[in-house]
Amino acid sequence: MTPSPLLSSLGVDLPLVGAPMAGGPGSPALVAALAAGGALPMVAGGYLSPGALGERVTAARATGHAFGVNLFVPGPPDFDRDAFARYAERLAPEAEQLGINLDPAPRVDDDAYPAKLALLLGDPVPLVSFTFAPPAASDVAALQRAGSRVLVTVTTPEEAREAEARGADGLVVQGPRAGGHSGTWDPGRRIGEEDTAAVVRAVRAQTRLPLVAAGGVDGPAAVTALRESGAEAVAVGTLLLRTAEAGTSATHRDALADPRLTATAVTRAFTGRPARALRTPFLQRHEAEAPAAYPAVHHLTRALRAEASRRGLAELVHLWAGTGFRAARAVSARTVIDDLARDL
Repeated sequence: MTPSPLLSSLGVDLPLVGAPMAGGPGSPALVAALAAGGALPMVAGGYLSPGALGERVTAARATGHAFGVNLFVPGPPDFDRDAFARYAERLAPEAEQLGINLDPAPRVDDDAYPAKLALLLGDPVPLVSFTFAPPAASDVAALQRAGSRVLVTVTTPEEAREAEARGADGLVVQGPRAGGHSGTWDPGRRIGEEDTAAVVRAVRAQTRLPLVAAGGVDGPAAVTALRESGAEAVAVGTLLLRTAEAGTSATHRDALADPRLTATAVTRAFTGRPARALRTPFLQRHEAEAPAAYPAVHHLTRALRAEASRRGLAELVHLWAGTGFRAARAVSARTVIDDLARDL
């Protein structure tokens, strides 16, 4: 096995990273299982309050293994408010059928980014990663002074060059086939279908920083291919969604194994930011009208999605999934990691 110098320096045995999965799947139990299995787990800081993030950090530290924390970087608050209002009006009838009244007033927040950053500066962790936008160079430098390694999620060579210029220690190169939100810095950009290895090679041609590849990982062959393309480590997310330790909802788990759901697509219909999910009629009905308005659309649809999940109405739920979702199994997280490490 060729180790990852970046992860080895943190005391991590395998060149594997558990992708941060915000909103439930990335539970403390999953973090602990990944750490025990020799991978680097990531605490998903997105959507958590600063207090809840602090509790997750404490739980991760109690494992005695290295771990990282991922933060959402707030983007520009500007978006087309007329398009948002039209989208809210379009969704209203479906929400009303569930007894939900959508608030047409757009809500925008920064996901408590300053407070979470302050928490990590005051209680440093081994590694911090960022997604959705580039962190300020001053934030990168402050974390490094505190003793943390800093990774920035990129999706293009241009983003990679800018992340390097801001002082990143390494890059998470996310390909279009990844499940959940794209880390693109331009939420209005059309996300393609190219293989993650192609994106890694394009980024590798622009930088010598350590690369962690993410997207479309469906087994050990994918891990090998991504490492051969220039990544020193590989992140896995979708394969973990059905594991015993993940906090994935029952509705989401069942959908991943539903033979009627056969494909994924990238959509802004649920949150206003491009994200890959299982293709459902809801997605198909609303994708064309969904504005690039994150997090306003996320807040708009949150109650609708929560009620649908509670009722088991998978069509109305954000069923995040990468293109390799059919390989996700109802096993332990350790089994997934052991399988991926088989050829390393």
